[in-house]
Amino acid sequence: MSSKFSLLICLFFIFHLLAAHSTVTGRKIGIYEIKKGDFSVRITNYGATIISVLLPDKNGKVGDVVLGYDTIKEYKNGTSYFGAALGRVANRIGGAQFTLNGTHYKLVANEGVNMLHGGLKGFSKVVWKVSKYVQDGPCPYITLTYYSADGEEGFPGDVLVSVTYALKDHYKLSVVFKAKALNKATPINLSHHPYWNIGGHNSGDVLSQVLQIFASHITPLDKQHIPTGVISPVKNTPYDFLKPHKVGSRIDKIQNGYDINYALDSTEKMKHVAIVYDKKSGRVMDIKATAPGVQFYTANFVINTKGKGGYVYQPHSALCLETQGFPDAVNHPNFPSTIVTPGKTYVHSVLYTFSIKKY
Repeated sequence: MSSKFSLLICLFFIFHLLAAHSTVTGRKIGIYEIKKGDFSVRITNYGATIISVLLPDKNGKVGDVVLGYDTIKEYKNGTSYFGAALGRVANRIGGAQFTLNGTHYKLVANEGVNMLHGGLKGFSKVVWKVSKYVQDGPCPYITLTYYSADGEEGFPGDVLVSVTYALKDHYKLSVVFKAKALNKATPINLSHHPYWNIGGHNSGDVLSQVLQIFASHITPLDKQHIPTGVISPVKNTPYDFLKPHKVGSRIDKIQNGYDINYALDSTEKMKHVAIVYDKKSGRVMDIKATAPGVQFYTANFVINTKGKGGYVYQPHSALCLETQGFPDAVNHPNFPSTIVTPGKTYVHSVLYTFSIKKY
């Protein structure tokens, strides 16, 4: 083979590699809607983010029940993770480091010395590929995929991730995360971060909404919001929501507000997580998931944040119930493992069921 012909072949392959890279890095950001009657969910492939959930109230008036922004640029610049998918590991990893199979990994710290929600460029800050999209019909859905390379934000191994948002039945939103570790064992803890205000995103605070969490234990935190490793009962504490309580009934006993992981009681594969009820609108949200924990957060650090339609969000303007593996599980052997090995498929399913109480 002549050197000239070899050079042409080499240039041909380089051109195609560059073209493929350009296609991935230049992937177009769009907004997609799945709809079933008067129930609709809008999603952007930037961060696989839920940007709106439209539902009727007890009077038939349709309202948006998640906080968010008007433009994609605001989602890119935002720091609250409104509606975003979280990974490779949701929540916090203490010291942004861990040891796995004898190898120590130093991660990208983005909250002091710790890692939060996957680092500076976690899954909430990347453009996902839209691999399947059915806008309406009996089961509208969208599937988004993302390839996370070995070493991304310090994590080991290549990982292929997907999330599917689907309207299975009327007023039921299914969210299914899947991931495969392709060549190395790695921690994977996928979740997402809708800020729910089922009274309406612009209806004020959620302190009068009634919450029940099906968990009798929490994982207490140190001063840096990292779990101590202890699993403590909620009985006789302001964290006890085993029976329904108003969100604000004891919030003054907790500095800033709620931001804690609950260890769910159920041993079923699909666990009952929580129920939220807003008397004024009549809306009810019931959550089930396959994850062992749920992070309850009352938007404590959402301060003077300009949101949809120019409405300004304040602390406690929403609540988050992020189903997940336990925070910092990679550094606590007594927590449920978040390590996924090659050949195994990680699956995390969440089901939101919405209904109306008219009395």
